[in-house]
Amino acid sequence: MKAIARITALAFSVLASLTPTLAYAQGDYPRKPIHVVLGFSAGGVTDVLARALAGRLAELLSVPVLVENRPGANGNIAAEYVVKAPDDGYTLLYNTSAVILDPLLGVKVPFDVFSDLSAISLTQNVPLVLAIHPSVPAANVQDFAAYARANPGKLNYASAGAGNVTHLGTLLFLRATAITATHIPYKGAAEALVSVSGGHTQFFFNSIGVTVPYFKDNRLKGLAVTSTKRIMAIPDVPTLDETVAPGFNLGVWAGVMAPAKTPASIIRKLGSEIIKALQYPDVLAAFAAQTAEVKGSTPEEYGAFLRDERTRWAEIIASAGLKRD
Repeated sequence: MKAIARITALAFSVLASLTPTLAYAQGDYPRKPIHVVLGFSAGGVTDVLARALAGRLAELLSVPVLVENRPGANGNIAAEYVVKAPDDGYTLLYNTSAVILDPLLGVKVPFDVFSDLSAISLTQNVPLVLAIHPSVPAANVQDFAAYARANPGKLNYASAGAGNVTHLGTLLFLRATAITATHIPYKGAAEALVSVSGGHTQFFFNSIGVTVPYFKDNRLKGLAVTSTKRIMAIPDVPTLDETVAPGFNLGVWAGVMAPAKTPASIIRKLGSEIIKALQYPDVLAAFAAQTAEVKGSTPEEYGAFLRDERTRWAEIIASAGLKRD
């Protein structure tokens, strides 16, 4: 009987020693700095927005929230790093659409976004603008669509690279408007901007912030934005949704994810606090300065969004036969 009592006492002792660890991991989360890993260099739009969000998130969680840049491989280096990190909520991924698009484009990545990562919250969507060279005879997007349909194959469009969002978005636009045009891919958005503003190609989709200055000196003409609402920075430019492509909605989005086995209680807490952080006036101002739409979603909503994005782009990519080298 004494032996049984000793074993029972030992079992309770072990259980008691584990209890603080479990509480530390979940109930008392967070207790130390949180690292948000970003797959792009400092100073870009995604980095600026991640840091704006991290500042307020740190205040809400009462621990430092540090943005860590691990650029390379279109964000996949950062994603792999987070996949291999402990699933304790202290290493998060600030991901972009690359986690969905790259596998569809045939890029071999050492993880699966749906089985190796857990969605926390969609944070942002940065719409694009459809811009044309002034030599194209179109006063508005309706004129442009009519001209392009009347001259199939005459117009060339630039993109920041085959399989890039600017390329895929144009394919979506061409399909929605029954336009035929020739794709000229470039090595980045800067080269595409030079091409269209110089008249070497006739139109493209590009980020709003860097394109607006070209509207002001008439090197380019802005016809429509890809969001469902007009953009404050260019309020006179209509949406595609309200003009030639009802339901059209496109942007460069981002969100926050964690390693797949991160406890659900931590995922829910982070999701809730991110939604709160996104509503602070300084965060809203930072997003507006980058022409970014503030999102904020539950983990379930973000997971559904990711699945919808995979379905939408899988068909477009397959029908175009796209592969990224």
